[in-house]
Amino acid sequence: MALPQFIRNFSIVAHIDHGKSTLADRLMERTGTVSEREMKQQLLDDMDLERQRGITIKARAVTMHYEHGGEQYELNLIDTPGHVDFQYEVSRSLSCCEGAVLLVDAFQGVEAQTVANAYAAMEHDLVIVPAMNKVDLVHARPEEVHEEMEQTLGVDGADVLGCSAKTGVGCEDVLRAIIERVPAPAGDPQATLQAMVFDAHYDEFRGAITYVRVMNGTVKKGQKIKFLQQGTTHEVVELGQFRPLRAVADQLTAGQVGYLICNIKSLGHVHVGDTISIAGEDPAELLPGYAEPMRMVFCGLYPSDGQDFKQLRAALDKLAINDPSFEFAPETSDALGFGFRCGFLGLLHMEIVQQRLEQEADIDLVQTAPNVTYQVVTKTGETREIHTPQDVPDSGDIEKFLQPIVRASFVLPAEYIGGVMKLCADRRGTYLRTEYLSPTRALLVYDVALAEIVYDMHDKLKTVTRGYGTMDYELQGYEAGQLVRMDIFVKGERVDALSIVCDKRDAEARGRAVIKKLKKEIPRHMFEVALQAGIGPRIIARETISAMRKNVTAKCYGGDISRKRKLWEKQKAGKKRMKSIGSVDIPQKAFLAVLETGEEEAKKK
Repeated sequence: MALPQFIRNFSIVAHIDHGKSTLADRLMERTGTVSEREMKQQLLDDMDLERQRGITIKARAVTMHYEHGGEQYELNLIDTPGHVDFQYEVSRSLSCCEGAVLLVDAFQGVEAQTVANAYAAMEHDLVIVPAMNKVDLVHARPEEVHEEMEQTLGVDGADVLGCSAKTGVGCEDVLRAIIERVPAPAGDPQATLQAMVFDAHYDEFRGAITYVRVMNGTVKKGQKIKFLQQGTTHEVVELGQFRPLRAVADQLTAGQVGYLICNIKSLGHVHVGDTISIAGEDPAELLPGYAEPMRMVFCGLYPSDGQDFKQLRAALDKLAINDPSFEFAPETSDALGFGFRCGFLGLLHMEIVQQRLEQEADIDLVQTAPNVTYQVVTKTGETREIHTPQDVPDSGDIEKFLQPIVRASFVLPAEYIGGVMKLCADRRGTYLRTEYLSPTRALLVYDVALAEIVYDMHDKLKTVTRGYGTMDYELQGYEAGQLVRMDIFVKGERVDALSIVCDKRDAEARGRAVIKKLKKEIPRHMFEVALQAGIGPRIIARETISAMRKNVTAKCYGGDISRKRKLWEKQKAGKKRMKSIGSVDIPQKAFLAVLETGEEEAKKK
């Protein structure tokens, strides 16, 4: 049994691509957790999608053993994602640790997410072990990055460790620093059982596998435990630790991180952030848990074949236990039938969930254009949350239309400041301040509407800064804006799945851009199809898809013109009848056309 004073729980936090998962690989090698034969790059990124994209999506836990000063230490590492969309995963992991290794790239230096993750670790009162990765690179600039870390993160330059996660140089120093600097967990193995559920995933054969950090007490195989929030009681069938595969143990004691299997088949019984205690009259107190994640981007997911609705619901249920930061509710659409309105933390999160559904559950999906959450104050004084454009009341009933505002921090080389300021000004951002991290790098801070950020701000930032700019943002609150609902009409009928909320000043340009894009994406029919964009009763843009036409007079060689006229009239009558009963096929690409902001169209002019 590991005594709490010989346990260290820590996370590795950093910006994307600064080497978190590679450092985790080296630490596992140095501690002998995995053999050379089992080793592969980014071992903890075991999801197919993580390996395809080269990013960490899910936080993963692994237990390592390391000898230092004649004592055997148990090190519990929780590897975390770096992208801003998965910030919720990072905060969950940090609440189970006493320390964090803050990793900074020796060439790229302090980036936007580095700052955000450092502040998150400080909020959780963690001891920070600053480390500089990739010191072996030819173009590394350690002195400047040292200065940036001191100035921006407030760390002591003497505490910064140098390492190379790729070659393993300096990794022993990192392990020693974790043991010497990170405090031991403060739990009591003899107290009443109190454990935090920080993650879970569903296994087809074993049911729900619950990831726990034991705060106090001891949990043993065969013991009856209670999920305090859910109020359900279960028997522990198996428990153990991740090394990095599941390794069975007899018990988990205070300070340890591991998993429990209780034959839980109903997904609703496991709630991330719940507290596990003994099943009796006197359980331990509830732990604070986690703040509910803020879903900022919503879109509709529909099975392309209406028959897959039940299959889609089962797949979403399974995914929700593994990723509690997204939510879903059933909805119907005139154009697409039955589906779900899903809420995500950001656009990348939305893309990842959609790809996981298509790959893991083999469901062909139709996705509507994403939109952020708005608030509307009606003339009667009622405040409503708007998750879909269809929920927006008529303009005559709206007193105030509020949109979410975020504080965006951009870290970039100083020569690109002008380009980024123009980018933010074009999106009606409010300038707050500029800070110089070093003579060549600056931090720009703006308040911008979230809707302007989530669609393509990241791509545009990379273009303007030639790939060197990074961005991080956090929600500030809601502010009134000049917002309207723009509807798209196809053959005179409003297509609810194509409606969007946009700024009144951009509406005409955006309406024209969407209609032109739809004209390209919707195939020609046997009848004329009118495409229109409108705000309330006013039509602001129109395009017409001309009908396919057969040459019915091809076989009429010469002769009386009245014969040809007769054929043309007959064709016209048939088309008229078809127009009144013919329905328009709208492909999936057309639903994503509403993401076009009209900027490309404006540039062409």
